[in-house]
Amino acid sequence: MLGIENLTKRYGGKRAVDGLSLHIAPGEICGFIGHNGAGKTTAIKCCCGILGFEEGDIRINGLSVKTDPLACKRILAYIPDNPDMYEFMPGIAYLNFVADIFGISQKTREAQIKKYTDIFELTQDLARPVSSYSHGMKQKLALISALIHAPKLIIMDEPFVGLDPKASHLLKGLMREHCGKGGAIFFSTHVLEVAEKLCDKVAIIKDGKLIVSGTMEEVRGNSSLEDVFLELEGDAHV
Repeated sequence: MLGIENLTKRYGGKRAVDGLSLHIAPGEICGFIGHNGAGKTTAIKCCCGILGFEEGDIRINGLSVKTDPLACKRILAYIPDNPDMYEFMPGIAYLNFVADIFGISQKTREAQIKKYTDIFELTQDLARPVSSYSHGMKQKLALISALIHAPKLIIMDEPFVGLDPKASHLLKGLMREHCGKGGAIFFSTHVLEVAEKLCDKVAIIKDGKLIVSGTMEEVRGNSSLEDVFLELEGDAHV
């Protein structure tokens, strides 16, 4: 579903992402882990077509982000770590705006919006402007807007930040449901306990380079994911 081949992204003379290769199959949830500044967000933005890159290629369901960017964006959803929205819009207007972009029929959008706003208990707040929402409510609205067009691939940057425990639990269930239908998920997180319980695969990046990837069992072995991460980061005895 997602194939990253030798991805290199530079900022001036610095390689923010350096020769990254990673593959995520349909049905898989892959956690992307690294310290602040490791290159996670840069790599994610390259996958979504937000940032260009100097070397390599990224394919989504066989389509190249370089040569078919619009086709790729039609089948993916991206949730940034700090969702920016048109805050003057009521929540329902924002969701309909997103539905219009993806060409979702009236019948389908009504069903999808009702399903997900009911799940996240946001239905009663849809008439309010987004500017009046708390950070957690905005995060829920961003999640709903990402799900309503039934993307094949969901890419998320720290999706659990700002969510209360109930919403986090609901999101984990929706992530697993999405992959159970043949979709795939690639997300960054600093919450290693969540990654350890939820992910099928994990990739750890340091200074722009992939230092380990594989199934959770392969990477973790007999240790915890936290222990493996700290050891690979060189901080196990700090």
